[in-house]
Amino acid sequence: MSVGAPPHYVGRVAEAPVPYPVAARELLRSTLLDAMREQLRERSWSAVTMAEIARAAGVSRQTLYKAFGSRQEFAQAYVLREVDRFLEAVESAVQAHLDEPAEALSAAFGVFLAAAAEDPLVRAIVSGDADAELLPLVTTQGRPVLEHATDRLGSFLLAGWPSIEPEQGRLLAECVVRLAISFAALPSSPSGMGPESITTLLGPYVESVLG
Repeated sequence: MSVGAPPHYVGRVAEAPVPYPVAARELLRSTLLDAMREQLRERSWSAVTMAEIARAAGVSRQTLYKAFGSRQEFAQAYVLREVDRFLEAVESAVQAHLDEPAEALSAAFGVFLAAAAEDPLVRAIVSGDADAELLPLVTTQGRPVLEHATDRLGSFLLAGWPSIEPEQGRLLAECVVRLAISFAALPSSPSGMGPESITTLLGPYVESVLG
């Protein structure tokens, strides 16, 4: 009698293991970015040295530069990592309301604003303490952030709502990203504009493109 695979393995495709050098590199980068995030809770980016970040992460300054290349590249990687953190929260909120597009939009903005309020980079921008190195990465030099967030959110929207035309999905994604950046930078509004207002504004469009 032949011996087959155990029942719980039937139909499963084995995932290729992540090569050790790749896993080690990603862990190092993540550890260094976490160390930077903790430093920014207490001081501005201009007051933090690369040596201090490396020491907090338990590595040498040379190791940090080898992982990221330069201080500017490190700052850019940090901003993009924070964007991904926000998008994970947004995607979870949308996933929970795929049958209610307008509610998904409101929930997405709600969790984004809640996450942004706790983020040290966003708090620095709102308080006016963001320095000349970090602030341009989300404003005048913010195209990499805009494109990265739009691409990721657009792909997620198309996966969740396949009936959306790709052009419409990207347009919606970019509009949402631009609004999110605006809300993060200027959270207070004289009119009290919030997630519910965004739903009132964009909800009909979302429902219309879904047919």
